Order: sequence, then structure tokens, then C-alpha cells
Amino acid sequence: MRLLLSLILGAVFVMPSNSYADDPVVFISAFAAGEKGAIHAFQFDSKNGTLKPQQRTTDVQYPFFLVISPDGRFLYSIDTEKFGGEENEFVAAYTIKDRSGRLERLNHQSANGTASCYLDIDSTGKTVVLANYSTGSVAALPVSKDGALKPATSFVQHNGSSVNPKRQKAPYAHSIVISPDNRFALAADLGIDKVLVYRLDVAASKLYVNDAQPSVSVEPGSGPRHLTFHPNGKSVYLINELKNTVTYFNYEPQSGKLTTQQTISTLPADFDGVTHTADVKITPDGNFLYGTNRGHDSIACYRIGDDGRLKLIKIEPSLGKGPQNLLITPDSQWVICANMPGNSVAVFKIDSDTGELTATGEPISMPMPSCIRWLE
Repeated sequence: MRLLLSLILGAVFVMPSNSYADDPVVFISAFAAGEKGAIHAFQFDSKNGTLKPQQRTTDVQYPFFLVISPDGRFLYSIDTEKFGGEENEFVAAYTIKDRSGRLERLNHQSANGTASCYLDIDSTGKTVVLANYSTGSVAALPVSKDGALKPATSFVQHNGSSVNPKRQKAPYAHSIVISPDNRFALAADLGIDKVLVYRLDVAASKLYVNDAQPSVSVEPGSGPRHLTFHPNGKSVYLINELKNTVTYFNYEPQSGKLTTQQTISTLPADFDGVTHTADVKITPDGNFLYGTNRGHDSIACYRIGDDGRLKLIKIEPSLGKGPQNLLITPDSQWVICANMPGNSVAVFKIDSDTGELTATGEPISMPMPSCIRWLE
């Protein structure tokens, strides 16, 4: 279990509060079992970058990843008694009851795999897609009108291996991200050094191999982990866990084709320790990209050029051990960083001119923060 965590790395309790106001809500999952396993809800003060606890939903275990429906009415979470065990894990559906972040459980469905590690939802809110790390597969689940999940209608088992004998002896699907136009889903598989491209039929909640380009390979031993689309819809950026790099692809929205343009390190040139990347995010204004280093415990900051290429700005300490997940606020002003094994969440102000990060006070403490989601 400890090894798997390093690789991937109910009741509702109301926190004291005088008002929920109109501040945005930030959901942060606590990747643990028992009482520590929970989905925390915070109010976010956009003026000073502070997080104020509001709710704590505990009828969930090992909620490694979350996603919120486009209309803000529902939240979906990984849920399992034993992460990466022998039995299939689950995706749980919740109604978001109010602006405090209070959740009410609707149902759950099988993830059809283990070490379920990523969720995304299409722009109509009709289909949830997921990646299973240990079993190397992806799946799609239909969403009912009331937000409840239906059993998976699409399942794809990845196949293959790559050059790293410890980490790449089989497929390990680590993320699946739906394109901005809802036509494709891109799955990063750490075990086979590929990004697989699927056509997405939202109405039927089906994934199909993209005949125009079924997949694109990265340098052997890279270990693709997470990816994100640029706001322009024409570029994709992939963070590679094992080689600690970011790869920039040109993306053709009509065909789903990816063409490699650049690969750049996330680390200082003189670093020779053990570290692995985790997450990658782009500011909504499209100017800056940030990626996390677990081990070096830092956030690599890049400027995105007009040609899409990345230029390193600075590598900023994450103020905690093992930065796992990032959230950038819609106004492109703040970065929130979940330091999972460090049991803390840090908030940074983004300099809109330079892209550099400045910490806003001390990180807040919470157990094993693994995923951060925003509700406007």
C-alpha cells in the first residue's frame, strides 16, 4: 500500500461560520481511510487568498480525485475501502446542497478497475470519464438528470509496457482529459509512454479509438502523468512523472492529432536527487504554466510564448512535502497547492506580469490533501 501511494502520489460535519456569503467554494479531498478520509469545503477569499473551513464530508474513503459538474450542482469522487486492492473501486456522486459546500450522497458506481486516480466530466455534464492506474484502463459513465451515475457504458483496457522495469512493466493509466470542444478524450498512460486519443460520444457515453491518430508516444521512460489543454484549444501540455519534464504538443481540434513541439525539464540543472512530477495547470488567461515536483518539493513556473513554447521563469518551493495537485483560480491570480504527504495546503499569489509566485502566509494543515476543485 505504501509503495502504491508513493507511485500515485458518512456524515457531514459543519465547521463554525457566520455566513457563506458569495465567496467561491474550494473542495479539497483528504486521501485517507476512516475518519481522516473526507472531502473538505472551504470559502476562498479572493482578496487575500485565504481558505476558511466550512464543511467536512466523511462518508467517503480514499477520495483521491474529484470533479464538479459544469453547472456546479454535483460533485464526483473516487471512493474505495482499499486503494489499489484486488476489488474494483467506485465513483461516488454527490449533490452540492448549498454555498457552504454541504454534500449529499446520491449513489456510486464501479470504476471497473483499481487505484482509480483521475476523473473528468464533459461540458454538458452527461458523461464522467475515469482512469484506473493499477489496472491500466479507462472508462466512461453516464450521468442521470438528477446527477446520479449509471454503470459504465464504455471500458478500454490499455496494453503494452516500456523501458523502466520498476515502473513500466504494464500499462498504468494516470489521467484522462476531455477536449474543450467535447469531441475527444486524451489519456496519459505512465506505463506505456503514450497519450492515447479517444473519440468521445457524449450522448452515448462511449469512448472510441481515434482512427486518425490512436496515440502519440513520448521519449521512452518519460512516464506520462497529467495533461492539460491551453485555453486556445490548439495546444496540449503533458507532465512526465519519471523524467521530470513537460512536453508541449500542437493539437488539431478537428482530427484530435497531437504533434510534439518541445520537451523541457521541471528541475534545476544541478539537481541530482530523487523526485517525480505530479500535476500541471495553465492560467485561464493562457500566459503561464505550473508543474509540481514531488521530492524536490517545488512548483516549476513557465511563461507560455506566442508560439506555445515554454520558457522557465523560476522554480518555487511548494512549502510542503510532495506537492500533488494544483488549482489556479479563474481570475488567474492565485495558485492553490495540495502538499499530500506534507499534510498541508499552500496558497500563492501570481504576479500577472512575471508569473512568479508569492506565498500568502503559512500553509493550512489537513490530512493528505490530494485534489482541489473550484465552485464559483
